[in-house]
Amino acid sequence: MKSIIFIFSLFPISLHGFVGTTISTTVGCGDVCSHDGNSMQHKDNKTSSTTRGMNRLFATRCTGSSSRISLQEMSISKRNVSQRGGVHLGMASSTSSSSNEMSQELDTDAIGKYFIALITQMSLISAFFYGLDTILPMVTGSETLPTALTWVMCYLFSLKSRVFNPLNNARPDRQKAIKEGKSDGFKDRNQPSWTPPGVVFPIMWLLIIGPLRATSSTLIVNSMNGYLTLPLMSLMLHLSCGDIWNTINNTEKRFGTSVVGIGFVYVSALHAAWRYYQVDPLAGKLLGATAIWLTIAGTLITEIWRLNPNETTGQKESLLPMKPVGKDSVTTFAWGMKKEEE
Repeated sequence: MKSIIFIFSLFPISLHGFVGTTISTTVGCGDVCSHDGNSMQHKDNKTSSTTRGMNRLFATRCTGSSSRISLQEMSISKRNVSQRGGVHLGMASSTSSSSNEMSQELDTDAIGKYFIALITQMSLISAFFYGLDTILPMVTGSETLPTALTWVMCYLFSLKSRVFNPLNNARPDRQKAIKEGKSDGFKDRNQPSWTPPGVVFPIMWLLIIGPLRATSSTLIVNSMNGYLTLPLMSLMLHLSCGDIWNTINNTEKRFGTSVVGIGFVYVSALHAAWRYYQVDPLAGKLLGATAIWLTIAGTLITEIWRLNPNETTGQKESLLPMKPVGKDSVTTFAWGMKKEEE
């Protein structure tokens, strides 16, 4: 009897390797053991106490193997989860960084500098005209310069009023664009198919817009016998708005804010023409004719805004000046930069 018990006690040990192999390739050992135990119990409900002990030993050995396998599987699963988690965290970090770059805030520094530039330019031009009105009568006995000189001065103001503006508001450089392929404000953005050829712009400003402004302004100066007058300063306000707009559009490339800026340029031109018309109807009509070109320019600027979305967000640029959160404004005073370079 003891021999029989000893032989049966060896039986689960000999099956351990077989069962372990079966577990690793099919299902968990616990399920197999449970199934085998149930089968044995179903076949013989009158199992002896020795046989029940054998079954408990068999189940214990199998459970131990299952535990070892489960621990290995858990270890592998943890490593996989850790790896997946690492990738997820890396993606989250990258997404967070990209989100920070896409986050924009109102560039109040730029808005402040635009107003400072406007006030500075208008103040300097007013001082210049006040000087002329004060000095000319004492030196020449006349309240104004000769008509030809007044015309030339007004023409220069039309083209070079930006010398009184502290911002960097340089005009597009066509020659640089021809040599290098593009320049600020010229061939550096998507444009509609109906955009006039580049040669049209200098022709308009030098041969049409400039002479119209100079001629109408000369009529006003001669009519009012002075330079520091409300109509002429209305034109200077228009020129100042145009200079700031050049900074926004050409230097800073704020296409959305440029649409708002060209609106100010357009309205100020109509206001100046109305002021001129009150003094001399012909002068008002001549200056008002420049609004035709500004209408075309305004439409062009609006289309450029539509065709050039933000490179980061893919959306159209904000109409207000914006900047990345935590970054410095791109708006700077050109005069200050020159001093630093020296």
